[in-house]
Amino acid sequence: MATRLLVIGPDGRQVAIAVDMAAAAGAAVRRVSDVAAALASLRAGRGADLVFVDLAADVRALIQGLRAERFILPVVAYGIDAAPADAVAAIRAGARDFLPLPPEAELIAALLAAASAPTRELVSASPEMARVLELARQFAPADASVLITGESGTGKEMIARFLHAHSRRAEAPFVSLNCAAIPENLLESELFGHEKGAFTGAVARRIGKFEEASGGTLLLDEVTEMDPRLQAKLLRAVQEREIDRVGGSKPVKIDIRLIATSNREMEAAVAEGRFREDLYFRLNVLTLQLPALRERPADIEPLARHFAEKHALANAKPVPRLEPAAVERLRAHAWRGNVRELENCLHRAVLLAQGDTITAGDIVLHGSTESGARQPGSDATAPVEAGVETGVGRSLAAVERDLIIDTLRHTMGNRTHAATILGISIRTLRNKLKQYGDDGVTVPASGAALGAQG
Repeated sequence: MATRLLVIGPDGRQVAIAVDMAAAAGAAVRRVSDVAAALASLRAGRGADLVFVDLAADVRALIQGLRAERFILPVVAYGIDAAPADAVAAIRAGARDFLPLPPEAELIAALLAAASAPTRELVSASPEMARVLELARQFAPADASVLITGESGTGKEMIARFLHAHSRRAEAPFVSLNCAAIPENLLESELFGHEKGAFTGAVARRIGKFEEASGGTLLLDEVTEMDPRLQAKLLRAVQEREIDRVGGSKPVKIDIRLIATSNREMEAAVAEGRFREDLYFRLNVLTLQLPALRERPADIEPLARHFAEKHALANAKPVPRLEPAAVERLRAHAWRGNVRELENCLHRAVLLAQGDTITAGDIVLHGSTESGARQPGSDATAPVEAGVETGVGRSLAAVERDLIIDTLRHTMGNRTHAATILGISIRTLRNKLKQYGDDGVTVPASGAALGAQG
């Protein structure tokens, strides 16, 4: 399944080379001349997984337009021989990254890989996941609806993409919608689309996710969060294979394979009246239950190595090896956030690591291990010193403050880098540092260039 890349900007030799590199790396590239054309293309249902936009275009207007119309897409700005200040301005405007031109094939491949990571084969070495994948391979060729359940962060979307990639619809679109992330009054339009003038703000026809996924697969993530009124309309779409746009005058036929996910106990939601029983049975033709990461410990090390490689390439760093003590530290953790928490941990470790090795000290874990397992090298009988690592005998606020300031020193004042390592937003970091400054705590100064954006 190719990554859908939308390139915005005028033609040029270096841009053409970058487009060729992206196509060679497996991307399906579509080009438009400006921001208005890009938004019109997306409204028409021609989706994208990643956007490249020329600095000459209005990057801020693009990102504001995407947000206003709820197109959740990573944006990468690019420019020929661009000044550092231009890259900083683009990232401040909301771009995820900056691509300098002339292009480098490895960097373009890494950007595409980051956007399409869920489409890759799943990384697993555990018998628990082997059973899930075997069922998924059996289910994939069918068109029957699939319900995927499991805790948050276990990889439900990845399994959905696996099903699509191994189905007869693999070359058609895979479209996902997080039902919990869209306000109730907007979710109907997101799903079914709307006609121009259907409501205040409907300035043009908008194709919904059902039509965008035509011929392919539609994933409804966290479907139990959907309002009961919309559940009735979804039931009709599933049964009749047709939808009504908001403000439309005639039904629209659809051809999709529907996959739904939930991190809740579905039968309990039905019993409590929060989810329609008839819709539950329509979605639950085939079921996959994903085990939590703590229930498949054999997956921790291969996943950790996979994420270390992924984030090293994305950050133009050498791929590090994991020292044995680091692996043991990972194995001892409870992973309440499952695979998502593990990936965030390895992302931080890659950025913290000095040289080509991730040590136990680079593994920053949030919370204690539920199992009560000792950390590598610890002595169960030895007294525990108060400090940032354990926090015993110190307030949570003090531990948090020292961790933030130590991380900022490590990044030489680069607040964006520090926020990434800590797994918090730049706004949260900024507010914390202001609070520490007001309390009389010395805060490392912002770094130069990209660090200054904090």
